[in-house]
Order: sequence, then structure tokens, then C-alpha cells
Amino acid sequence: MPPRALARAAYNVHSTTPPSHCSFCSSQEHSAPLQSSMLALRDRCNAGRRSTLVRWSAVEQLDASSEPPRQAAVLAANIRKHRQQRGWSARYVAERCVAAGMASLTRSTLAKIESGVRDFVTVDEAAALANVFGMTPGELLGEHPQDSGKVTGADLDARTTGRETAVPHRAQGVVQTGDRAQAFVADTVALGWPSAVPAPAGGLAGLPKPPVRSFVGRDEQLAELDHLLAAGAETVVQARAVHGLGGVGKSELALQFAHARRADFPVVWWVIANHPEAIESGLAELTFRLHPDARVAATEEQAASWAVGWLQSHPGWLLVLDNVEHRGDVEPLLADLSGGHVLITTRRDVGWEDITDGSLRLEVLGSAAAVTLLQRLSGQHDAASAEVLATELGCLPLALEQAGAYLRETRTGMAAYLQRLRQDPARMLAAVPVDSNAERAVARVWTITLAQIAARNPTAVTVLNVLSCLAPDDLPRDVLTPLATSATDLDQALGLLASYSMVTLTSSTVTMHRLVQASIRAELQAAPEDTTDTFLEEALRQAGQLLSRAAPHSNPQTTVEDWPRWAILSPHVTALATHYATSSDIELANLLGNTAVFESTQGRFLRALDHQRRALAIIEATLGPDHAVTALGLDNLASTLADLGRADEAEPLQRRALAIGEAGLGPDHPQVATGLDNLAITLNDLGMAQDAEPLQRRALAITEAALGSTHPQVAIRLNNLALSLRNLGRIAEAEPLQRRALAITEVALSPDHPDVATWLDNLAITLNDLGMAQDAEPLQQRALAITEAALGPYHPHTATRLNNLALSLRDRGREVDAESLHRRALAITETVLDLNHPDTAARLSSLTPIPRGQGAAMKAQPLHRRVLAVTTAMMWSRDTPQSSQEAVT
Repeated sequence: MPPRALARAAYNVHSTTPPSHCSFCSSQEHSAPLQSSMLALRDRCNAGRRSTLVRWSAVEQLDASSEPPRQAAVLAANIRKHRQQRGWSARYVAERCVAAGMASLTRSTLAKIESGVRDFVTVDEAAALANVFGMTPGELLGEHPQDSGKVTGADLDARTTGRETAVPHRAQGVVQTGDRAQAFVADTVALGWPSAVPAPAGGLAGLPKPPVRSFVGRDEQLAELDHLLAAGAETVVQARAVHGLGGVGKSELALQFAHARRADFPVVWWVIANHPEAIESGLAELTFRLHPDARVAATEEQAASWAVGWLQSHPGWLLVLDNVEHRGDVEPLLADLSGGHVLITTRRDVGWEDITDGSLRLEVLGSAAAVTLLQRLSGQHDAASAEVLATELGCLPLALEQAGAYLRETRTGMAAYLQRLRQDPARMLAAVPVDSNAERAVARVWTITLAQIAARNPTAVTVLNVLSCLAPDDLPRDVLTPLATSATDLDQALGLLASYSMVTLTSSTVTMHRLVQASIRAELQAAPEDTTDTFLEEALRQAGQLLSRAAPHSNPQTTVEDWPRWAILSPHVTALATHYATSSDIELANLLGNTAVFESTQGRFLRALDHQRRALAIIEATLGPDHAVTALGLDNLASTLADLGRADEAEPLQRRALAIGEAGLGPDHPQVATGLDNLAITLNDLGMAQDAEPLQRRALAITEAALGSTHPQVAIRLNNLALSLRNLGRIAEAEPLQRRALAITEVALSPDHPDVATWLDNLAITLNDLGMAQDAEPLQQRALAITEAALGPYHPHTATRLNNLALSLRDRGREVDAESLHRRALAITETVLDLNHPDTAARLSSLTPIPRGQGAAMKAQPLHRRVLAVTTAMMWSRDTPQSSQEAVT
């Protein structure tokens, strides 16, 4: 486009005053020449500037050479262009405008301007936007071909003082800056740029299930959704929220809309959004559908980030965020998205208008629609009885659905159902707010359903009670086997529950909705007449016993083949512990302790820490502070703290555990040896290797005497003693101990066990320090292969193997190969550990370039050895059974 003849200043600004007057206050005293900028005019004007509007539908032509009046889309396009060139989000631009005193330019307002929903801006707003972009208002309002190219890093530095560009040196592609900056780094995850992956030619619809056919009374709401989401979303996201009471049908409304309109969007994707992990998982699944290779090329977190990038670079999609529990869980995602539509469902009414473009409150069904739904579902056509029953049920869709299922299953008449419902109001009303008619109705329906189930199959009621104490996740059906006299009886009980829609049943698992669980737990709060325990406490006890019996009885740290079982049971253990207010159940403490060991093997140290604290509290309260099991709980808690880099907190716990063990078990007990060894490892972490060595020699002697010289625990003692010797500079003494540890473990466990990988890696590091790097690399390659096969490519121990192999390669001058391994190790560590964890700092330090020139390698060696010490001091031994965790027995 050729340059405009029109001066780029205040002359694109429309005012009701003649051009010779001030564009801000209509005064002729300080009217400006055509080339003056709006910023200059604003500085000279003292009158009511904020009321002056730039309304693009009425722009005056100021001279014969100017082009026809420009519409709102021109301003929208220019703002959008300059924002995207800089990689800025709408939120970031709005924050800078507000910081500059322009409070009216919120993210929502800016989105409306960019989308054309708002067809005007005030002069102050135009000036503030221009100032944020580092240009004159005329440049912002005009079209400059020279500004249309890509913004360079220097441009960004000049225009965003104090902001860092979040992109590595060698990265290419879209760069975002600001507090929520993101960059996709090919060195870490080879997924390619999201913008390069098109939407599937036939469209993509990822919906959780088909919509129900008995869907009535929501035509008005569907039309409103259609209207709310009808606005174009080429550059800004159109977000809407549907909120209302639990069970009112928010998810079904969203499902009906998404299914009916799926042909209008290139991608329709459904994400369960009840917590951040679920959101991340749902976005990752979108990546896996669009880019199948991502399942092996990226972590779930990386895949979710890639999905956000894909949504940013492709317009017109529909994303459903279902069952959002906390507004803060989705605010960051909404800030990052652009160019599509987001539909949120939530029970919470927490000011969704502040972060979306509108919300829809979904009420219960109208009476006529409720009667129609109840008649269809029940197969009964008594309209008068249906109207009374629907009113009693509060016209809540979930209640109507369950009542209809009951009526159809039992062939009970509506009048009889209504009579039973009215005969039992007290208990239901106690579980819900008295002034919430709809919620009261839901409780009534479930109680009546439970009574009918109890009359037909008491075992089914027991199953319901137990399931209400567990997680709303898949539970293996075999866990429930002890509740029934036979497998057939259990199948019949589960089938009955499924027929009332009380559970979701597959051939191998059973799941209960969280709303049903909450209602049943509320019912269980009452205490039987002959005991002080509530029904809920009894259900919790039963659930704990079932999980304890179902859990593997081997050490979770050493028995890798049991990990799949632990993976499916661990969420239920967590939920069970959450529902316990207090407990003195040692069996629960054992279960929590063993689950914590499993969580540690998976790198989930914070979750393990919660379990260990809870287990220790139960043990101390039940057995006393000086019991041997209390010592074991203290030691396990301390080891988890050490895994988190908190060795200073671990030491006093370990010293107390050791004192208890020696006093209660005697100085030569194997548990005392474990306590000595773990304390010594912590002392090494604290730089006190000279104090650690005598403790470890004593631990080794106790273990050999008690268990024999070829027991796997002897290998652990040998390895940990070797670590102390290395830290003391006695590397040559460490090598034979490590070779012996490796030989014992390969025979006692297996050549492919994760502990073998640990000993291989440790021996290789020692060989490197002895100048035998050529012998070290094959050991480390084998260690890496074993660890990846046993633990997966994104486990903290895999990062340790990668980092140690990279250090060996650097010592041999293979810097390029080493850097790629270091980067992968860093990515894993940042994903699964805390950002302040010592391992994270070590990985970062490992990426420090090796100095070049004469004598440079020698100067760099102390740095590399320091990195090695920080990285491996915790992981060498804390990779292993007794030095990291020990199963609670």
C-alpha cells in the first residue's frame, strides 16, 4: 500500500467540533497544526478529554487526498497486528494500559475492540495504546507497510524495557513475552511448531459421549449459547460460562450444543476441568489426537503446552472446559488462548463475567419440560402424578433421570413413589441447606433409591458406602470381592447399582460420580444407636481394609512389576485419607506409608511427603513416640524430605529414629543399620562425609552379620559407603566396593532391575574419575536403557542417568552430544521436581559452556565435579530401597 497523504496524527480522530478546534476540548486557543500528535495535544489540553470518542463509523474526511472513512475493523486489525508482532497477549497489553492510568482498557474491553464488538475508543484510550506499542497514535491508527514485518529481538528490547524475551538463542518461530511467556524449544521436545500442524480435513470432535436423546426444555438456553458464541473469534477468544446447581444439566447442555454444532468448528474438544491436572491431561490428549507422535516425544505437561500453542495459531475451534471447580484453574488458560471459542461449565457462581464475555445461569427445568422428561424416562403417562412428583423433585434433571430409572426398573407407580418420598423427609433435609429446594430433592431421590436397592440387595448398599469413601476414579472390581459371598453376588450387586445410574460399570472397573459420593457420605454421618462410631467411620474402615488387602505386599521400591497395581490404587488411598478426620488405624498408616514409597518411585515426592506425615501422626498417636514403628515412620519421612532437597530438616528426624531403634531393638538390629545408613547419606548431603563414614561401616557390619554377605541390602550398604569415600577423595577405595555391590544385585534381583542401573551409573562415574572414561560410557548407556525401560523416559532417575552420561561425554570432548543430554535431563527435572530443588540447579549448572583454550579443561573440571556432587549425592543412594524409602511393615 503506498504511503498515505494524510498526516498521521490527530486527524483520524473524529470530533463534533471543526478541525480547527482542539480535538480534545473544542477550544480554538490551542488548536494544533495537522502534523501534531495526539499525545502532544493531550499534554496541552486541560478540558474533558475522556468524553471525546474515536467513532469509526463517523470519521470525517479532512482533505481530498484522504481515503474513505475507515471502519472499526481497521483499528482492530492494527491493534491486533502490533500486539501479535511483539508476541504480546491481550492481557499483557491491558495490564500495561491500566498501569499507565487507563483503567478502562481491561482485557475484556481490548478483546471487544479487537473483535469489533466495541466500535469506538476514547482519545485517551487511543493515546494509551499507542504509548504501549511505542509509536504515535497516528502510526497506530494508520497502516504502515514498513511495520508489517516480523519484530526483531532488538525491537522488542527497545519497546519492552524490563521484560525478557522467553526464547532460547537458537529457537525459531513465534515468541511470546511477558509474565506468562512461553516458547516451544525443539531441543527439548521434537514436536515441531504447532502452527505447522493443520486441523484434520474432516474436522475433529472429541466429545466424552453421545448426547442423550431425552433432552427437553432447553431450546431457549441452546439458542442463547448459539447467540453468545456466534461472534467471530479470529483473533480473540470468545469465552462463555454456564453455571448452576450440581445436577442441573450444565454438562449435558454443553454436550448437546457441541454435538449439534460440531460441523461449524474445525475442532471441538472436551476437557474435564475439575482440577489443574485434569485440564493438563485433557489438553495433552488434544495434542495426541492432532500429533500422535507426541505420545512418545513429550511429557503430558509439554503436550498440554503444545496444545495451547496449536489453539493459539488456529482459529475457529470450540473448547469445552467441563466441571470447573475453581476460577483460578482456568484463568491462565483463557489468558493464553486466542482465535476460538471456550465454553465453561461450573457449579460455582464466582464472577465469571470478569474473565469471560458473558455467562449463562442454568436453572432447573420448567414444570412442563420436567413432566415430559419424567414420563419419557419412566415409561409412564400419568401426567397429573408426574407433575406432582416433578415438583417434589425440584425439576432437577439429575433427580428426574434417577427417579425415572427407578420407576422403569421397579415398575413402581408414580403415586407410590411420591408417597414414600414424602414419608422420609427428615434425614434428607439434614444433609442439605434447608432453603435449597432442588438440592433437597436430589437427596430425597438418592435415599429412596438406596432404600429400594437395600431391599433387593443389601450387598449393593455396602458397595455404595465403600465407594463413597474412595476416589471418583476407576477402581478394579476385584478390590470389592471380599464384600460379597461370591464373584457372582458381587456382579449382581454392581449390575443393580448400574441400572439405577448410581455407578458407571465396565468389565473390569467401577466408578462413582463425586456428587453421588458426597450425598452418600452425608447420609452416613448418623451414628447407630448401639455405638459411638458413625456409619461413615465404619465405611471408611471397610474401605481401608479392602485397599490394604488389594495392595501388593512387596516393597514398592524394589518390586517394579507391582507398580501398575499401585498406580490404580494410589488415588483411592489418597481419597480415603482425605475423608478421615482422625484415625488410630495402624493398617491405614501402613497403607499410607507404602503408597508414599510408591509415589517416591514415580518422582511424586510432595505427594509422598503428605502420606508420610499422615502415617507418622497415626503411628505416634497409636503406638507412642518411642515405638520401633515410630522410628521407621520418622526415617521414611526424613528420607522423603531429603529427596526434596531438605536435608537439614531430615537430619534431626533421623537422629531421633536411630535413638529409638537402638533403645527398642538393640544396637545390632537390621533396622538400626538402615537408620545409620540413611543418617550417613543425609550427612553427605550436608557436606559432612567424614562423619558419615564410620556410621556406614557400622551399618555394613550389622547387615552382613544379620542377613549374610550376598543380601541386596548389603549391596546398598556397600554403595553408600563408596559414596562417602568418593566425597572424601578416596576414589580408588570406592571402586571395589561398587563392583561388589553390582555383582550382588545382578544375582539377587535381576540384570534389568533399577537398582542395577544405579550401581552401573555410580561405578561409571568412579571410573571416569580414575581416568577410565572409555570403560565408563558403556556402563552408563546400559544404566540409561534399564532406567528408561523400568521407570519411563520422564522419571527423575532417568534425568540422573542422562546427566551423568552427559558429564562423561563432556570429559571426553563430545560437547555437542553432552549438551543435548543435559537439556533433556533439565526438562525432566523441571517437570517432576520443584524448581528450587538442588537437582534443578545442578542441571542448569551442567549447561554452563566448557571454557576453551590451553588449560581450560582443567579449570572447568572443579565446576563439573561440583555439579556432579550436587546432582548425584542425593540420587545415588536415594535411587535405592533403603536409602530413599523403606516399606512400612
